[in-house]
Amino acid sequence: MDLSWDDAMTDCAEETCPVARAVRVLDGKWTMLVIRDLMAGTRRFSELRASLTGISPKTLTDRLRSLEENGLVERASYAEIPPRVEYRLTPAGRTLEPVLAALADWGRTVTAGTGPAPRGLTGPGAQPPGRGP
Repeated sequence: MDLSWDDAMTDCAEETCPVARAVRVLDGKWTMLVIRDLMAGTRRFSELRASLTGISPKTLTDRLRSLEENGLVERASYAEIPPRVEYRLTPAGRTLEPVLAALADWGRTVTAGTGPAPRGLTGPGAQPPGRGP
């Protein structure tokens, strides 16, 4: 049974709101970017760190642990010398693919100036804060 947006959001308290629950799991500057990189397949910690320019090892570790605790990422350790650890998305993590695709489409539209720009976003077609329609 599919609910309309209005039906799904009516009287939606923070603890029961599906959007609020999703944001709690996916919160943080780097979380969606980690998931984006894992969409391409299994990655080692060093590969993720190299692809996410500017992320600290602690932040990457924290994001991966949180995603693992929420059942979106699986960690595999191999008893080798040197030790090898790999990360991959679980089937639940893979369900975020259309969400990432929608975010990418929205990001392309906004930064290309073909859609309404949120306040404060710079780029072609962006409106300065307080100057929007």
